[in-house]
Amino acid sequence: MEVYSKSKPMDVNGQITKVTWKIEVLSDVHSKSMDVNGQVTKVTWRIENFSTIQDKELCSENFTVDGNKWRILIFPKGNTADHLSIYLGVANSSTLPAGWSRYAHFGLAVINQFDRELSIAGVTTQVFDVNGPDWGFTSFLPLTELHNPKRGYLVNDACLVEAYVFTDRSIGFISHELIVKTDSDKLKTKECDCVKAAMDNQRTTSTKAVEITNPSPTPPYCQIMAIEPEEPTEEDMNTFFTSLESKLWSSNTIFSREEAKEALAKVEKALNMTPVNFYDSGKLSPLKHAFKILASFDCSSTTLTIEQKKELFAMEESLKELADRAAKALQDKNFLTEKESIKLTITHKLDRNLIRYKEVESEVKQVEKRLAALHVQVEEAQKERENMLAEGKEIFKSSKEMKMELEALEMQWAEYEAMAKVAEEEESIVLAEWGRIKDFISSIKGKI
Repeated sequence: MEVYSKSKPMDVNGQITKVTWKIEVLSDVHSKSMDVNGQVTKVTWRIENFSTIQDKELCSENFTVDGNKWRILIFPKGNTADHLSIYLGVANSSTLPAGWSRYAHFGLAVINQFDRELSIAGVTTQVFDVNGPDWGFTSFLPLTELHNPKRGYLVNDACLVEAYVFTDRSIGFISHELIVKTDSDKLKTKECDCVKAAMDNQRTTSTKAVEITNPSPTPPYCQIMAIEPEEPTEEDMNTFFTSLESKLWSSNTIFSREEAKEALAKVEKALNMTPVNFYDSGKLSPLKHAFKILASFDCSSTTLTIEQKKELFAMEESLKELADRAAKALQDKNFLTEKESIKLTITHKLDRNLIRYKEVESEVKQVEKRLAALHVQVEEAQKERENMLAEGKEIFKSSKEMKMELEALEMQWAEYEAMAKVAEEEESIVLAEWGRIKDFISSIKGKI
């Protein structure tokens, strides 16, 4: 395995953001379970101070795969979507010659720094050309998930992005399983341990952010440097209030009728949202307190039964689960929409090529007639004919490649449609359960 690694500061909207950059060529990648055997280029891009970045788009440094230069593009705040958007692009695409194209099988991932197997990864194949130099995923990871400190995608305000690129058409090596499970870098587990150690240490004392680079074998893999107490970080405050919330939840607080009515109103307001809108609103935490008030409220004539209280406690978790399932169902439906967009783009290109090919074919016939009639200009006309035929061959070659890609996409079309159908059924189940909970809350409203 060949490795190139470096760390340098990057000026992003007037702030110095540290970037750790590493390129690996995974030679003879092999796994019996994954049936992988070949060569994949892996790029690791670690960006610190991620939440402070205001730029709409970030571009990585260029890296070379099989003689072609590539780059990673990310939109930290989303590209016309409330998701992190990420793409693989051809570097210096404006200087590419006409007719240039290159096939790539690639995967892009945002690594979960708590548990690598929970990383978000997308894998696809694409023919890059002058008209389509950037391909990837617009709705890759919800921004609410990305910035949730409990999820593990931003740790110490650092985001870890990986790209896997393979340009041989013979077989598809890259998969989600390869990205999250291939043991190509033994340091990953140790790096994750360092990050977790840093977070545990921050619960009792302020620390400097842990810097994860590519260390030599002899020094320790990471080091946490304690400094004098300073202003609390956002993570310090999140940890404190999470602990406080747990303590208050377990206390036996007595709530008034007014507080119970206010809590009921909050629950009803949340249930009037769709599950997906509730998921995006981030209002689960205040709703937990509202459920606690309803379950704990005690008035002689309106005391809830033990079974009703138990169901209230269970509903708080049920709402979160239903919202998560609805968001996942929406993401699966959007996946089909994205594939439809790719299919439409390829179809339009084929239409244009077909029209142009017929034009070339007609022009060739006209030139042949001129050759028969204009003996004086035979040599010049012959040269023009050869140029026309050469263009026709290029069109035929690129059309054949795109037709093969279109046929491969259509072979999997039933799978994409089935996925969308399952997502729609799941959405219906979620809405039905959501309505049941809403009806139940309405039924106990008169008792509060």
